Amino acid sequence: MSLLVKGQPQGREIVKVTPATAGWKHVGFEGFRLARGESLRIVLPADREGCLVVLTGSADVLAGAERFDHLGGRTSVFDQRSPDAIYAPPNTVFAITAHDDVELALATAPASGRHPVRLIPAASMKRSVRGKGSNTRYVCDILPETEPAESLLVVEVVTPAAHSSSYPPHKHDTDNLPAESFLEETYYHRIDPPQGFAFQRVYTDERDLDESMAVYDHDVVMVPRGYHPVVMPHGYRGYYLNVMAGPHREWHFKNDPAHDWLMPR
Repeated sequence: MSLLVKGQPQGREIVKVTPATAGWKHVGFEGFRLARGESLRIVLPADREGCLVVLTGSADVLAGAERFDHLGGRTSVFDQRSPDAIYAPPNTVFAITAHDDVELALATAPASGRHPVRLIPAASMKRSVRGKGSNTRYVCDILPETEPAESLLVVEVVTPAAHSSSYPPHKHDTDNLPAESFLEETYYHRIDPPQGFAFQRVYTDERDLDESMAVYDHDVVMVPRGYHPVVMPHGYRGYYLNVMAGPHREWHFKNDPAHDWLMPR
């Protein structure tokens, strides 16, 4: 099975990854697009929490009994501002109405319902710069491990043209805390300009998994295990939304020893 899930250029559902289709246990991901005035209803399963991210556009969202108006507002995921998001426990019903053209992402993972619905406003999200030189990228922590959730970790990253990202190559596929945690992961890619592409490789030390992909706008790459660097070609910026989840809600990774020399000392 390929690790690349192609995004649909038209229609309400852009892309969908479930534990069943991915062949794993934890991460679910869906992308949606709505035109102005359109509505969408989403029901979270009885055993999964969700994080709804308003990637672009503006929308009103009813999440259970909580109403949140005019969320979002970005014209592009490449805008230098954070998105709005909503955390919700299992069984939550989302009712979404678009004020203009809207792109939404829904991340899900196992949960029992310990945390209530809450708004994660853009202003509360930590933004940072990671790396240096042609390894510089720009990070926004949407739902980090310092904020309440049972399984989900959600982050977005913008990578400038001709830069690498998720680099040096790292992995988090071994349950060996605190040195390394086991986390499944999805990468939802956007490209600017949209006719461009990115390269992503997913590989293990043993090379029993070694897949290199040309990734286009709206595609998803699944990372069940292994190292997973991303490279942008000249002329094209990259964005990805990461969703991670596993048996422990901690992000501890191991760099590929062959490339660990690239880390600042």
